[in-house]
Amino acid sequence: MPLIPVEAMPHFENMIYLPMVLIILERDRELFEKGTFKLKRPYFKIVEEAQKIVQLELKETKIYMRRNNMQVIRGKTDNTFTEYAFLCGGYEDHRRYLNVRLRNRTEELLDVYFAMTGG
Repeated sequence: MPLIPVEAMPHFENMIYLPMVLIILERDRELFEKGTFKLKRPYFKIVEEAQKIVQLELKETKIYMRRNNMQVIRGKTDNTFTEYAFLCGGYEDHRRYLNVRLRNRTEELLDVYFAMTGG
């Protein structure tokens, strides 16, 4: 039986992925700003709307985690894996994520948030 409740895992993973999504969106916004696009506003609008949605979800996740005494700590990173420690209710669970999986899941989430903007 796992010591960390199953219902807590989406919140832990949000604390991994949502900051990554925000970093990507900010970098993309900067590229649109510096780029030679003729019409930049539509791209800005999509990225900014996605940022707002992600920031709101991240805020809700942080509130949930604070209320439930949960924490994510990033551990060792190498070319293949990144390790995270999940702390919840006095228990600690270490998990290793493939860096390729982290990138792919971040890309999937970008698709989801762009779809939510109607863009």
